[in-house]
Amino acid sequence: MDVREKLLTAALKVFEEAGSRGATTRRIASEAGVNEITLFRHFGSKAALMSEALACASAAPVENRLPAEPVDPARELLAWSHGGYAHLRRNAAMIRTAMGEMEQAPDAARCVAANPARVHEQLKAYLARLQERGLASTDWDPHAASSMLMGTLFSDAMGRDMMPEKYPYSEAEAPARYVLLFLRAIGVDAPAAHHPAEGSPLQDPERGSTHQRRRDP
Repeated sequence: MDVREKLLTAALKVFEEAGSRGATTRRIASEAGVNEITLFRHFGSKAALMSEALACASAAPVENRLPAEPVDPARELLAWSHGGYAHLRRNAAMIRTAMGEMEQAPDAARCVAANPARVHEQLKAYLARLQERGLASTDWDPHAASSMLMGTLFSDAMGRDMMPEKYPYSEAEAPARYVLLFLRAIGVDAPAAHHPAEGSPLQDPERGSTHQRRRDP
């Protein structure tokens, strides 16, 4: 890891622990094992360093992406949800800190929000294509549906540590449970949906049966 990467990693770690005010250049430099002069030589200012550190963390690639052309919506949405949920869990500390800094450091919050905004647009476009190709019903709004699925995953990823009693199922199970309900809501047939890691059919946790849904006539 070169000096620049060490500083970015240190800046993010200190930000998660202490917020924007506590993330002083001295503390960041110490965490990275360099002096403050080196920090300023590479980034010029604390603001520039924090902006890049947060942008890099927020833009880290998610394991699964939605295809340009839908083929198997259940399988595709399940894989996408597992990847997105894992990404949120890995970055939960940074996201919580940025949200708490909205008043004092709005630039940090906006930086963290930039990637989710892009993901929302991608999901919305994918859901609209499902409707266009007759793979889902048409009596729902892709924008609202995208917000609903992303919001559910986000709520679990951010709140699970604080309210474990609210989530009696495991992290591994969570995305499939939410996707199953989401598929029902948008009228998607899912006879061949599989868990991307386990290779098992997408099951209704309450009924123990493979989810199947008929589209609107």
